[in-house]
Amino acid sequence: MHAVLSPRGPYSLRLTCRHGSDATRRVADGVYRATIVADGRLERATAHQRPDGAVVVTAESEAGVEHVRFALALDDDHSEFLRRFARDPLLEAPIRQLRGMRPLRTGSVGQALLRAVAGQLITASRAREIERSVIRAATTAVDGLHAPPTAAELGRFSPAALRKLGLGTRRGAVLVRLCRTVDLERLRHHPSAAVVSRLVREPGLGPWSAGVVCLEGLGRYDVGLRRDLGLVKLASALWGRWVEAEETDELLAPYGEWEGLASHYLLAGLGGVLESRGLVALPDVRVA
Repeated sequence: MHAVLSPRGPYSLRLTCRHGSDATRRVADGVYRATIVADGRLERATAHQRPDGAVVVTAESEAGVEHVRFALALDDDHSEFLRRFARDPLLEAPIRQLRGMRPLRTGSVGQALLRAVAGQLITASRAREIERSVIRAATTAVDGLHAPPTAAELGRFSPAALRKLGLGTRRGAVLVRLCRTVDLERLRHHPSAAVVSRLVREPGLGPWSAGVVCLEGLGRYDVGLRRDLGLVKLASALWGRWVEAEETDELLAPYGEWEGLASHYLLAGLGGVLESRGLVALPDVRVA
């Protein structure tokens, strides 16, 4: 079935999906393609944006259309964020040039947790490589794209099996334990503060991991990517000294209920962190 959806507020599929390809979806030539799970079965889904701004979604069921609507964040109008921080010293340029961008969501909360665990203390490229390996081992593919992994599918692994796929033993143990003991999809029904509190109680998870789950898995804009290495580098450049990860909480504090979206825009605006072509204005100082 085809559905023509009108995004609420400024929206760019191109900006939202940039760097969005993973084991479950591909974005190329302005077209989003994904394998999704709708009503318990696998479906293929595609989406593209027309010149008039409408997004055309093709899926095999209405549930598939709704899945894509959420993944692409079509209903989550961020106009207030754009207005409130249009003159913010750090966000002014990113907002001006990236105003239609929204965080792309994962196909399941389990995938967001996998991403959060895999991304700890390693390069982004290596983290995505591990994520792809685990997803390909966990789920079935349709036309080369795998279904997003559920908690049950991830919980079937042992930490040793995950280690063979590239995920360290301790991180693998955290992932397996949470997937076996927490109904991850039900986190959608809990306030962000409760979700964060539950996740950070888990040994091996911290504020950054909770931010990834909330932003990419649950579609929340109020939980930031606190202590992200990019934000550490940004704060260090701003303050003229190398800062500790927890100090970046101060960087995001002014954005309040929008700190998740603010962190997304800051990191996108940095481009190559600390490179002159980035959109975030940085002082000409040397980090001590």
